Amino acid sequence: MAFKPLLHLLLVSVAVSLVLPATSALNIEFVYHHFPQMTAILRQLANEYPELTKLYSIGKSVQGRDLWVMLVTSNPNEEPLLKPNVKYVANMHGNEPVGRELMLHLLSLLLDGYGKDNYITWLLDNTRIHIMPSMNPDGFEASAEGECSGVQGRGNANSADLNRNFPDFFAGPPKVAVQPETRAVMDWIRQTQFVLSGNFHGGALVASYPFDNIPANSPKNFRKFGSPSTTPDDDVFRHLAETYSFNHKNMYLGQTCRDGSPPFLNGTTNGAAWYSLIGGMQDYNYVWGSCMEITLEISCCKYPRSFQLPQFWNDNQKAILQYLGEVHQGVWGRVTDQNNNPIHNATIKVKGREFGSRSTYRGEYWRILRPGTYTLQAEARGYDSVELNVQVAKGVIVQNITLYPQSSTYYEPRSDPTFQKGGLVPSISPVSNAASYTGATVKGVWPTYTRSLKPKEAVIFPRGYLYQTSPQFIDYSPTSNRLLLNYNYFGGK
Repeated sequence: MAFKPLLHLLLVSVAVSLVLPATSALNIEFVYHHFPQMTAILRQLANEYPELTKLYSIGKSVQGRDLWVMLVTSNPNEEPLLKPNVKYVANMHGNEPVGRELMLHLLSLLLDGYGKDNYITWLLDNTRIHIMPSMNPDGFEASAEGECSGVQGRGNANSADLNRNFPDFFAGPPKVAVQPETRAVMDWIRQTQFVLSGNFHGGALVASYPFDNIPANSPKNFRKFGSPSTTPDDDVFRHLAETYSFNHKNMYLGQTCRDGSPPFLNGTTNGAAWYSLIGGMQDYNYVWGSCMEITLEISCCKYPRSFQLPQFWNDNQKAILQYLGEVHQGVWGRVTDQNNNPIHNATIKVKGREFGSRSTYRGEYWRILRPGTYTLQAEARGYDSVELNVQVAKGVIVQNITLYPQSSTYYEPRSDPTFQKGGLVPSISPVSNAASYTGATVKGVWPTYTRSLKPKEAVIFPRGYLYQTSPQFIDYSPTSNRLLLNYNYFGGK
């Protein structure tokens, strides 16, 4: 008779092992951590991994809580040339805290995996990853576990919705005074040239991308019929959104959280096609920060019970890791004068794409692009502007640009296709919903988990690096005919 209890215990153990993550440094519990607990964890990680972390605050909330950010990278006190900065921001709405907890477990995974896991090691060696578990710590403290809808704790201590509080490309300054949390993030973006970003929310299951707002001269029924408001970089944003959705355990299925709501094709949507809003953070990042940010809705219930957190981690872990690696796509380089001195604040644009980026004080620039041929346009005060063609393949092409004083009529753009520190990009474990690679096994190829029309092909690039070409991606149109009703407070954005 004792056999049945033992069998039951064995089955429970197996079920739990399928949900819990394989790695959990410091044994961070799957519970909601209030501000003192969260702060203690961040400080402990910083103390135990000084060679990989730097804990800093970008400001304080209305009620005086630090807006903590942890930088995770190899040699955090150094900043090698062209090592890109990426960021994750969670808990912007205080009553949407799943992302807050996932960020703590992401920190645990990255720190414990460095030197053990090839992909994580490569990622930290070649990327500066900034993680903000909570942008709205005051709102979190005012919210209640188990509340799946409603607005309690959504805003900050001044009851301001932080995702309606940024300057807007279409509408101008926010209607509500810029809040301390918003100002801190704006300053952070201005001081650090971020290239890629993800913003975690709850209340839906979808990856949403800019624009969230619509032009002022849009047709009268534009909002009603859920038309997309696309950016000039719509191809890049759709790819980034699908990178997350197809690596998520079920987001790519496009299932909605509410009965009767239209599905999200491939688990992604243009923000305005879902519903438009004014003053969103992802639009601000793109227009003013030269940073590609998408909004990640990761739970149908805004504040689910803590026993569900292991499943959310299991569902999102691979997507979170894979998305970070997408910063290593496109064209990077330095802008210098004829004496190889860096040119600060040079404007770098891609012809046909309105929004560009500006070079850092060291002349660095980054631009995420899909494979193809592009014309770069570079200009700076006191120098002749230049145009040059660049062929972007899978991975990163380094295109340095030389600008000459306006008195000169000669310039010679320099091009040096290469790869970042670390050489070959290691693959991570495949996921069940990923497109399978039908060619020969190639060690160190770039991991891609998006549906493709044909297998990828291995090629030899300059300097002997073995890499992989991009597949031909199916072109999906954004979701349309989506009605908001009162959905904006019930779930999402």
